[in-house]
Amino acid sequence: MAQVSTGKATPRARRNLVAEVVARLREKIEGGEFAVGDRLPSEAQLTEAFSVSRTVVREAIATLRADGLVEPRQGAGVFVLEPAATVLRPFQIVDVDKISSIIEVLELRTALEMEAAALAAARRSPAQEEEIYQAEAEIRALAERGEPTTEADFRFHRAIALATNNPRFVEFLDVLGLTVIPRSNLGPSGRERSSDSYIALISSEHRAIADAIAHGDAEAARDAVRHHLKGSQQRYRSLLRDSSK
Repeated sequence: MAQVSTGKATPRARRNLVAEVVARLREKIEGGEFAVGDRLPSEAQLTEAFSVSRTVVREAIATLRADGLVEPRQGAGVFVLEPAATVLRPFQIVDVDKISSIIEVLELRTALEMEAAALAAARRSPAQEEEIYQAEAEIRALAERGEPTTEADFRFHRAIALATNNPRFVEFLDVLGLTVIPRSNLGPSGRERSSDSYIALISSEHRAIADAIAHGDAEAARDAVRHHLKGSQQRYRSLLRDSSK
């Protein structure tokens, strides 16, 4: 039987659980399992279904409410709302069908994330360093199993931004969202990149970034990010050339 959380998890662990519950409920809402006007299961039912504490469930519902997906009604429960019209924010207006647009984002990321990695090397806490390594290991494990790595990849780069201890870096990545990871924008051609050699290449690049940050070497961290993102640019430029033939 699954162990139910007591609600005494560390703040970081609880944040991860909240994010997981939010993601799973959002998936059920967007997939139509919970339709507009439906009442969500009770707090007790959600606690049991996800094997988390009531605190985690309440925070997840609060997040969904802030996103305009649900509305708690006094004495009646939590109900699914009609989704509001999506307004594209800056940097989200990316033509994902154009490799040239992906390259533009990669160029912007290179400038930003080189400095983020250098700051992370100087400022990271032990917990932040651990989060970077955990994300790197998760990407590798998912890739080796042939599973999608987009969210784990975003987590890795976001963990580095968090380790700068400058919230503006995180805010910028959050505005970009998953479009920051080029593989999330590709169709069948993106799946061709999941060869063993590609997995090994990306893993070695991510590991080099993590190691440089862990060693407190700001210049090595900058160089590792430059190598990683410049390499990505080159790979997508090759795709662009191939598609034009």
